[in-house]
Amino acid sequence: MTTPAPRDTTAPADAPFDPLAFPLDLLDAQLREATLHAELHALQANLPWSREPHEGWPDDKERKRAGRPATEGWSAEEAAAYDKLWGDLRAATAAVQGHAWWERCETEGIKGGSLVAARMALKHAEGAVPASLKQADVETAA
Repeated sequence: MTTPAPRDTTAPADAPFDPLAFPLDLLDAQLREATLHAELHALQANLPWSREPHEGWPDDKERKRAGRPATEGWSAEEAAAYDKLWGDLRAATAAVQGHAWWERCETEGIKGGSLVAARMALKHAEGAVPASLKQADVETAA
């Protein structure tokens, strides 16, 4: 994971509060969360459909339900990798959602839809999106 170049986030004392002037540690936390999400998604794409061995089932044309092939399930290594990524992603998400910036925004009067807009803007902010992801990937994940 590459760390974005530091940026000057200091504003003149008389400047109005900008809820989109995200602090670097929040941008870093969002970048970590987005990177972990992409890694988990890539891992899931290569895992069998069932974690446990399963005999699968045939197509059900009457109910228009696709069948599933039999699977031996995930290996112990696959399950461990998934569980670690999932745990890391939950912790990264908690770091973003519980960041002190959001409390500061509310203190500054940024609430309701404006606060939601600021949280959504973070997902697209420069330095918060892994370079390996396309903008369409970010919009889908958001």
